[in-house]
Amino acid sequence: MRIDKAGALKKTAMGLLGLVVAMAAGCGSIDYQKLTTGQLSGSLFVMWVGEGNSSGDGNFLFVPDPRDPLIFHRSDPSAPGSTIQPGLMYTDGGSIPKIAQVFKGLSPWGYAPAYMIHDWVFIAHHCIVDGSSENRFDQVRGVEFDDSAAILGEAIKALIKARQVAPDDVAPSAITAAVGSVIARNLWDQKGACKSLQVSAKDIAAAEAAIPGSTSKARNLRAFQVPETIAPAIPQAKPAKIVARVTF
Repeated sequence: MRIDKAGALKKTAMGLLGLVVAMAAGCGSIDYQKLTTGQLSGSLFVMWVGEGNSSGDGNFLFVPDPRDPLIFHRSDPSAPGSTIQPGLMYTDGGSIPKIAQVFKGLSPWGYAPAYMIHDWVFIAHHCIVDGSSENRFDQVRGVEFDDSAAILGEAIKALIKARQVAPDDVAPSAITAAVGSVIARNLWDQKGACKSLQVSAKDIAAAEAAIPGSTSKARNLRAFQVPETIAPAIPQAKPAKIVARVTF
């Protein structure tokens, strides 16, 4: 799922229902155990930009660090999406159901960098399908649905190899199965979703204001990969709250 600018939860490939079905039935299209290990580098912030709902979820953003942005490399340089540098996006940390978060490996933020890579692929795909020719999506042109699920699994393996998360017997396979499920494919095939997936100018401004250090606004916005038409309209804003930072 993701959180739109109004704060309502929206389903994406990480949706709760898809995860529950995949965990119960093991019916994903990708076998996690057979995937190769990718490579992650750089840093990301998780920022809070809005009030939560009754279940405690708030409006969160994945924010690339302008000094050292998150980058993912697949082990096969000729594979679709061989190099991915995601931009700013809404998230709720992988949409892990609350009831499942008590189990080892299923914390919503445990695989944050992998989720960010996968969610960016999903957002880019929807915008490409809707006719976007923006350069910020060029790295994932040609990525198909099965590729998107494999990319997430490879990114999770990269996190385990880097010892950012502990090896787990259940979570990586369950998550990879979820994003390769029939429900996830139906979400992948949706059209007309690009506009609703864009981060609002207000939230972009809050994220930009929260970046630590002395980076310039222009540099921050380049790293965020926001649409060129939005950048001139970014207002001054109260800084978002940084709730997590992951560095490789």
